[in-house]
Formats: sequence, structure tokens, C-alpha cells
Amino acid sequence: MQAKTWLIAGLGNPGPAYARTRHNVGFLAAENAAMRCSVAMEQNKFKVRFGRGRRGSNKIIIAQPLDYMNRSGPPLRRIADYFGIETGQILVIHDDLDIEKGQIKFKEKGGHGGHNGIKSIMEAFSSGGFPRLRIGIGRPAPPIDVTDWVLGRFTPEEQRFFDPVIELAGKAVITMIDKGLPVAMNRFNQKAGSLGV
Repeated sequence: MQAKTWLIAGLGNPGPAYARTRHNVGFLAAENAAMRCSVAMEQNKFKVRFGRGRRGSNKIIIAQPLDYMNRSGPPLRRIADYFGIETGQILVIHDDLDIEKGQIKFKEKGGHGGHNGIKSIMEAFSSGGFPRLRIGIGRPAPPIDVTDWVLGRFTPEEQRFFDPVIELAGKAVITMIDKGLPVAMNRFNQKAGSLGV
């Protein structure tokens, strides 16, 4: 495969008040991928925390926009422009209410599906042509409000459930970088509830 530069962007809300919340699984997965790639996310530019590294012949930048979720687009656009990365080479990792809890799914491109972070990115790039890795958090049972659900912290039981899901997402990112998006989609999109990949 031709060498590429990938921008891996995990979405979340910054600050300790939002740490370990369902909405921040993108942050957690990006950190797991960074650990697997030995990338130190110690740089900060354009309100983006990021680190740079390599996987074989591929260059990688692993990033977390540090504006709030619904304003993720502008900082991500600035860092992509700074490094000259095309929209199709940006993988966005985010939570998804409409996917079974614990399932991960790659998507090549598309709409925002009501996700404010994705909506902001689409507006900033004037395009939905970037791949995503969606991490299912499931929808809350009534009468729990959706906003309260996504911004809620994991219960201890959920944390034990999601720790291997985040590990799986990190593995999926590495597979995409090394083998390409079609291989990663084929390998991980059919693995609902399976954490042994």
C-alpha cells in the first residue's frame, strides 16, 4: 500500500468534569491508539492536543480537539490544514447512540446522524467525506434524558464493560492504519459483542 499520513481524531469534551463519560469514548480510544503506536500526545496547537508518530511507512497524528464537542470542527480543520491532510485521511472516533452498546463500526463517510461533534466537523470541512469509527453506547431507557445519558459517567459495571471495548477500538485503528479501511471494516464491523479480535 502507498504510504499515507493519517489524522486520527478522538472526540470528547475537555476537562475533568467530563472524564470517563459516555460522550468521551472517542478521547479514550484515541489515547489507546496513541499508546499502541508509542505516540506521546504532548503537543498543543490550535486548541488540539496531539502527538506525531509512524506505523511502518505511514505517518500518523493522533489528536483530541480541546473545544467542546459541538465545536470540534474548527480546531480539527486548522490542524488538518496545518499538516496538509486531506479530508479522506482523517479518521474521527466518536460515540454513537444508535449502535448496540459495546459494538464498534467503521463508516467510510456520511451524514452526522444527530451527533453534534460530527455536525461541527462537517460544517468546518464543508464535507462528510471523512471515515469514522463509531463506538456504540446504546440509547437510555425512558425516562432518562439522552443528554444526561451521554454526559453521564460510566458506572463501575459499565467501566468494566467498556475497558475492553476501548482496547478493541485501539486495535481497530491500528488495523486501519496498517491494512487500510476496507480490511478494517471487514474485520471489525461484524464483531458486535466480540472483544477477542
